[in-house]
Amino acid sequence: MNNSDSSTFLINAISNFGFPIVITGYLLLRFEKKLENLNNSIHALAQVIRDGGRHK
Repeated sequence: MNNSDSSTFLINAISNFGFPIVITGYLLLRFEKKLENLNNSIHALAQVIRDGGRHK
């Protein structure tokens, strides 16, 4: 999607679904990647703790 298509999609979504719903969807999609990275870090930390703190 180019910038013009994105703007048109956003305007249509706001008019069809309402501003709060569109913003909530945007934030959920944006934070999904950050939550995935956090989850991976927690798993890596748990592995280090299981290994007794030894680095691989």
